[in-house]
Amino acid sequence: MPLHNGSIKVREFIIGGFETTKRPLVVGVVILITYVLAILANIVNIVFIIYDRRLHKPMYLLICNLAVVDILYTSSACPTMIGVLLAGVNTISYVPCIIQMFVFHLGGVMEMLALAVMAFDRLIAIGYPFQYHSYLTNVRTLVLTYVLWIVACGFVAVMPATVLPLPHCSSKLKYSYCDYAAIIRTTCVDPNYYFNMITIIAFFLLFFTFILICLSYFWIIVFVKLSSKNDKRKMGSTCLSHFIVVTCYYCPVFIRTVLTRFVVLTFETRIGLMIGSILGPPLVNPFVYCLRTKEITYKIFKIIRKVEASQVSADGRGDLPEHEAPSTPAARSAQIDWLL
Repeated sequence: MPLHNGSIKVREFIIGGFETTKRPLVVGVVILITYVLAILANIVNIVFIIYDRRLHKPMYLLICNLAVVDILYTSSACPTMIGVLLAGVNTISYVPCIIQMFVFHLGGVMEMLALAVMAFDRLIAIGYPFQYHSYLTNVRTLVLTYVLWIVACGFVAVMPATVLPLPHCSSKLKYSYCDYAAIIRTTCVDPNYYFNMITIIAFFLLFFTFILICLSYFWIIVFVKLSSKNDKRKMGSTCLSHFIVVTCYYCPVFIRTVLTRFVVLTFETRIGLMIGSILGPPLVNPFVYCLRTKEITYKIFKIIRKVEASQVSADGRGDLPEHEAPSTPAARSAQIDWLL
């Protein structure tokens, strides 16, 4: 592609998304705290699943994959935003910016694919409970996960492939991190063609995964109606965690992607939606699955009881009183069921 007369050699980009922010320190601290909590919570989920052999099951492997995706997704943009708001570092080199764009959109695509596969997993678990472990083995789940990552990389590779050959007429990014829309706006070409191309891909992925999730829940509801009351309660509890996670991710994405086509939002509102869609799901997902999954919750309370017992022993008070800890496995299970 021939260079335009006004093109420049960009060695670094200037991040301009927070120039109108009234209290950058407050916003930066909030983002930092939320980011740290999200990373720690997802790491805890991953560690529990990896080190507990009883959790080496398809559902927990998918939860572990979702935690990895959440860490990748939120870490692709948050450090840059924190650096701008708290340290005043509002520049990023060209190559790291392109890498950040690729990783950020890879996390977004993988989030949709991971949630769609998890919905399919719940459909098989509820619709075909006796064949579940023969249909979805650990090996098949891992292979499916690898395939999803390869497919996601294939879709996202279109972005750097179209950006890299383009000449740049500006080095200032409109938004608060490196994403495709912000980088395309710095080029010397008409961005509409590139926006339309990526919009088609984004809409296909968004609606394909969302329709797949809706169809899975439709068949789950059909199976639930044919089940007993006790089974209905168990099925509802099983799907509630996934439904919460799907809602937290798709709501801001639909608002930002679909609603903005018909409603004009202010620049600050757009930035807020972007930050919310980046930080919200990675923070909510691990807490939802920790609190709604009996095995992980039991593991957490077991560790807490061990820590409390060691503190009491260190204080010289001996063992915990009998009434402070359940005396039988059935009592412990009943306590966890009540907490869930």
